Amino acid sequence: MKMIGLIGGMSWESTVTYYQLINEAVKEKLGGLHSAKILLYSVDFAQIEQYQISGMWEQSAELLTDAAKSLEVAGADFIVICTNTMHKVAPQIQKALHIPILHIADATADVLLARGIRKTALLGTKYTMTQDFYKSCLMKHGIEVVIPNRQEIEIVNRVIYEELCVGIISEASRRKYCEIIDRLKREADAEAVILGCTEIGLLIKPENSVLTVFDTTRIHAEAAVAEALNG
Repeated sequence: MKMIGLIGGMSWESTVTYYQLINEAVKEKLGGLHSAKILLYSVDFAQIEQYQISGMWEQSAELLTDAAKSLEVAGADFIVICTNTMHKVAPQIQKALHIPILHIADATADVLLARGIRKTALLGTKYTMTQDFYKSCLMKHGIEVVIPNRQEIEIVNRVIYEELCVGIISEASRRKYCEIIDRLKREADAEAVILGCTEIGLLIKPENSVLTVFDTTRIHAEAAVAEALNG
């Protein structure tokens, strides 16, 4: 079994989910008392969030590169960045490593294509929804991406940072997210919705959505297990 290097803490709420999903999948595949071989480097999310707000992406890249190099030195065979947004700096981090980064958008695209999805809604932080680093990764796989309008983007982003990242699960926010998903289905002809922030799966479950839900946390965790057990 390969050693998985997790860069977590962005937020720790979703990192807990990664750890649980990875270990559950290893147990399911191998049985008995098996669990995953994991190294976890958990960063201080407050520092990352301030870099995001200030547009200091290079500083974020430096911080996460240090984390990734620490995991590599400690024996990780590959890196899993436990957040969608910070894949913006994945290319910079990869240049400093001798081991691969398992990219969350590539893993998600593979699952969508396997299900025949060619047009999807994307919910996430405002950075993930509006900037090209994530959408372009999906588009290179031939997947069309639609996002909420400007007002909805602000709502989705606010709920992530002010509620989900601090463990608040609001029924009112769930209803609002569902309304946004419903509109993207009706008006943009979306075939599915990507939960493109690792905390959104804490709020939106498949039974809440009129569109098929693709939870990137679960997809990424399952891809990590596949890689860990490969060879």
